[in-house]
Amino acid sequence: MDIRFMTVDDLDAVMDIEMKSFSIPWSRDAFLNEIEHNHLSTYLVVEDGDHVAGYCGVWLVVDEAHITNVAVLPEYRGQGLGEGLMRKIMGIATQFGARVMTLEVRVSNVAAQHLYRKLGFQDGGIRKRYYSDNQEDALVMWVNL
Repeated sequence: MDIRFMTVDDLDAVMDIEMKSFSIPWSRDAFLNEIEHNHLSTYLVVEDGDHVAGYCGVWLVVDEAHITNVAVLPEYRGQGLGEGLMRKIMGIATQFGARVMTLEVRVSNVAAQHLYRKLGFQDGGIRKRYYSDNQEDALVMWVNL
């Protein structure tokens, strides 16, 4: 598996992953804006051969990094791709001077929380009714880089 920076050419594959992973998927235009116009963002993809199997994004703001999204195709989950993406993006954030990283995760997404804890993230609080599709709370997690 190879991890590289996301390009516009990856958007079809990223949208497929997004639709298969989230009940409120980001739009193609949102991703396009992130990779072409948002100078605070960095996005990576992980490839299996020439097939994009997952992606991860981060906003780097001064000395903080905020994970915007991370997703892996269902058939690739459990193979360490999400962990590889997170480790790579944590390294990039550190190189750019980030001292802490944060993210939100659904309180029901125990598998993702397990991965984040494995990477050193700790619980930081709850954002009540954060997700608009079902009003589910988000767990805010933080890690020192």
